[in-house]
Amino acid sequence: MIKLGLFGANGRMGLCIQENLKDDKEAFVSASYDKNSGFESFFQNSDLIIDFSSKQGTASLLDFAKTHPKPLLIGTTGLDVEFETMKELSKKMPIFYASNTSLGIAVLNHLAQRASAILRDFDIEILEMHHKHKKDSPSGTALSLANSVASARSLELSKVMVTNRKEARKKDEISVLSLRGGDIVGKHTVGFYEDGEFLELSHTATSRATFAKGAIKIAKWLIKQDAGFYSINDMLEF
Repeated sequence: MIKLGLFGANGRMGLCIQENLKDDKEAFVSASYDKNSGFESFFQNSDLIIDFSSKQGTASLLDFAKTHPKPLLIGTTGLDVEFETMKELSKKMPIFYASNTSLGIAVLNHLAQRASAILRDFDIEILEMHHKHKKDSPSGTALSLANSVASARSLELSKVMVTNRKEARKKDEISVLSLRGGDIVGKHTVGFYEDGEFLELSHTATSRATFAKGAIKIAKWLIKQDAGFYSINDMLEF
């Protein structure tokens, strides 16, 4: 049995992962981080750590992992400089980062990238919808999708992305629109628009269990990998 440590165990995703592991025959939650006992005990009682916490929490986790190598599955969004830390640490341990652990989203990302390259003259608009409590905007998943469609056209996302349009669109512009309301789990649409026709690729998550089940599958795959920095494309062999 794989001993899984949950960092952010009392959050929405942490609780959902625990629920989906109740009848699992291959893995179980062996440790939940407690600031009173600290990282030492948490790491010792885990074969692999799943992190759905916060930007600050992830930074602290990575800092401790520098001297205590352990397979890490990071699902926290809103990160920036932490990516450089992850890449450096991945030389000593397997680290998997996913802004979204849904397998359906991984396929959407793959298809959107292909469509972007083929429909090179089409305008691209990305719409993401989430519940009213989500803190980051645009979502990490929307940014991943935007980066994929931009790279397919050899574009630098930071130079072409627009999140608050105030004028007519420009050539190569990629717009990312965020909507927040109610209890929407997650919906992402990547649209390709041309005069006379358009194509929209969309994924809707109807339950948070989608992400929990995906994270569990990833953990079972990651525990078998050598040191390296992995994404869901590596697991699905895209």
